[in-house]
Amino acid sequence: MESVSEKTGSRWNIRGRFSLFAKMNSLILFLILPIVLAYTYSNDVTFRVVSGELQSSSARQLTFLSGQIDSRVSQMMDFSLTFSKDPNVQDFNGLNLWGDAYDRMQTRYAVQEKMVLQSGVTDIWPARYALHSQQNREVVSNYSRSGGYDEDYLKRNMSTKWSYSAEEDAEGPSYFYWFYTDSLGQQNLLTGSSLVVEASFSSDNIRNMLDTYKADGKGDPFYYRKGDLPILNRTADPQLSKALTSYLDTNPMERTAQRIVKLEGQDYLVSSVGSAYLDGQLMDVVPLGQVLGPIAFSRNLFYLSIALLFVLGISASLLLYRNVQRPIRKLMNGLLQVQRGDYSFRLHARSRNEFSFVFERFNEMSRRTEELIENVFNEKIRAREATLKQLQAQINPHFLYNCLGYIINMAQMKDEDAVVSMAFNLSAYYRYTTRMEKESTPLEEEVRLLVNYLDIQKLRNGRIDYRIDISEELRSQEIPRLMIQPIVENAVIHGVAKSYAAGEITIRGECSDGFCVITIDDDGPGLTPEQYEALNLKMDEELQEEMGCGLWNTHQRLIHQFGSRSGLRFGPSPAGGFRTEIVWENGFF
Repeated sequence: MESVSEKTGSRWNIRGRFSLFAKMNSLILFLILPIVLAYTYSNDVTFRVVSGELQSSSARQLTFLSGQIDSRVSQMMDFSLTFSKDPNVQDFNGLNLWGDAYDRMQTRYAVQEKMVLQSGVTDIWPARYALHSQQNREVVSNYSRSGGYDEDYLKRNMSTKWSYSAEEDAEGPSYFYWFYTDSLGQQNLLTGSSLVVEASFSSDNIRNMLDTYKADGKGDPFYYRKGDLPILNRTADPQLSKALTSYLDTNPMERTAQRIVKLEGQDYLVSSVGSAYLDGQLMDVVPLGQVLGPIAFSRNLFYLSIALLFVLGISASLLLYRNVQRPIRKLMNGLLQVQRGDYSFRLHARSRNEFSFVFERFNEMSRRTEELIENVFNEKIRAREATLKQLQAQINPHFLYNCLGYIINMAQMKDEDAVVSMAFNLSAYYRYTTRMEKESTPLEEEVRLLVNYLDIQKLRNGRIDYRIDISEELRSQEIPRLMIQPIVENAVIHGVAKSYAAGEITIRGECSDGFCVITIDDDGPGLTPEQYEALNLKMDEELQEEMGCGLWNTHQRLIHQFGSRSGLRFGPSPAGGFRTEIVWENGFF
């Protein structure tokens, strides 16, 4: 069964597992964690919203830019269609068949002026037009061009789509071309008398619009067509554009799509919008870090602040632990040590603070308690010694009374030899018992005293015979003085003396199982089982008047000297009389 101190110690150990330090750290974590989770959720929502708005805004702006370009291209195509129906244009195709030189000059001038006027309608989208007459094999344009009519050139480029020629080593800008001829409903067919309108514009037109688009946004737009050099804005990053172009060549995007691409270790939002007329795509590259960077910076700054706050909280908790909880635990440990009986335990404070005063008072309390307990313990020892001496003093007169009674009887009977022998043995006996310099003696000396005593009793009663069988190991044991003699005296007086047929006393002794046992047997009348049981019970009770003090005193001396498992045990003897067992723990003394 656990002691109170063990239960208390285990209870404090359980509480120590969730100490004040752990509680404070848990509280700090409990306060910070919801804030971090709420901010993380809010930041994720912000990222998603901003990212979605960025994608939507980039798609809208790029679609608007594509619409502007397509609108300019559509205007050029509409003009080409209308221009081909102009009367002056129709006249130009047949000038070689009729008309004089003046008419041819006026017609050429009128056609050229209309193309110049159309080209100058808007400054941000300069356009070039050329009119090819297959019938009179002449060309008129609103720009200076090298060479004249080239039918092979027309055959190579006749198509219903816009074509783009981008040369990598060209010093000037590249151009987009579109040819229109109305030949029985087939625009790409030359009949020999066809009139072809050539419309073209420079890549600088697209570049100008890309520059305007970039100035209003955060992207890096360019025109891309697989297999051709891209048209970049004038402030584009060549390295980034080259990396993205290589990516698109191997990972083509749909005409209208958005994709997040990782280039050069960074994430970019790539938006694509296909042109309705040009065989290519307008691309916009937006670095996500540039747009979402402030949000990420704010998030990182918040996490850093929370981390610093957590470190400061833990530092404050650690400071509180070192200056409050650790001293309290030292004090608790000191109280547990005192509770276990270690009153010599002392607490030592490393710093001078409030707890140093508490430690000093605890040490003073422990010192005074230790002194008080030592005084009480010493008083108990002195009381125990006084009790032993008192018991021994009670035993010695008891035996003396019996011996003096014998001497008186022998003197009355004029038996001088018996009186002398009794007096001599009594003198030797008291010479032994009055030596009080030591309270213990080897059992061997007690055996000699028993021999002396039994010889005296044998003088008084010739029927008495005795036998002593005690092992050599037991004879060397230290025992209190006069521990066996009262038992033998009781066997003589209450056993042998009460039966005229009895007279044998046997004393045996041995050590076994950690106990020393001496048995004294007589062949007297003995007792009933109920009387044995009652006598054994009386040994642990208070001394009563009807009870002889010899046995009770000896039993109490054994308990005081050797502990609670020692004492006298009574029962029937194999010889038919009374048996007394003297039991004490071996090595206890």
